[in-house]
Amino acid sequence: MFLFKNIIAPFFFPMPLCLGISIFGLFLLRLTSKQRVGKILVSVGIGTLYLLSCGPVSDIILKPLEKQYPPYSVEGSTKFIVVLGGGFNSDPQIPLTSRIDDNSLVRLIEGIRIYRKISGIKIVVSGQYISLVMAEVAKVMGVPEDDIIIESKSKDTKDEAKIINSIVNNEPFILVTSAWHMPRSMAMFKKLGMSPIPAPTGHLVRRRFLSPSSFFPRARDLYKSERALHEYLGLVWAKVRGQI
Repeated sequence: MFLFKNIIAPFFFPMPLCLGISIFGLFLLRLTSKQRVGKILVSVGIGTLYLLSCGPVSDIILKPLEKQYPPYSVEGSTKFIVVLGGGFNSDPQIPLTSRIDDNSLVRLIEGIRIYRKISGIKIVVSGQYISLVMAEVAKVMGVPEDDIIIESKSKDTKDEAKIINSIVNNEPFILVTSAWHMPRSMAMFKKLGMSPIPAPTGHLVRRRFLSPSSFFPRARDLYKSERALHEYLGLVWAKVRGQI
């Protein structure tokens, strides 16, 4: 599992995959007689990287993930809001809000927004290390310490589902995570017989009007393609392992 997630999977992300194809093509061009194959590989690598860096293309890839669940509409009452954590930075010289990545910060803000609309509810912040920082940020933003439950043992979404199951005790709960991460999260939680209520946030696909500049490659759009490919790989891997 560690080998796949941390060593093999990153090679299928847009930048390393496309560069790898192009570099191999250059190798064939310079050091072998397979000139035609080399030219094709270089063209495929550069062309694919360009396409994945264009907004209309990255939106098409990511949209099926983000649009599976609508934004949460506050209604009824539940006992728990579960906010899934993400990236973490342990540098003590930067402020609390900079120690958690943008995705996690947006998730936490959405969780707190919902928390303020439902009385008697608890916020569960989840994720190894990052949950501690998220709890501190939540307190700074006015959430009483007694209303915060910290789950700091999980290393990934699979762990989060198992551990949170013991916290919510089969009660329905509001699940807050990034819109592109929600399909895999919902599937993993439901696989354990849990009853998550989706509250997606941090949407990357926005309504846009096409213009010539829409097809200019941008780092933000390449990031969207990377998130999409990461999630599709995660869904396939989870399916293979019987986690969804």
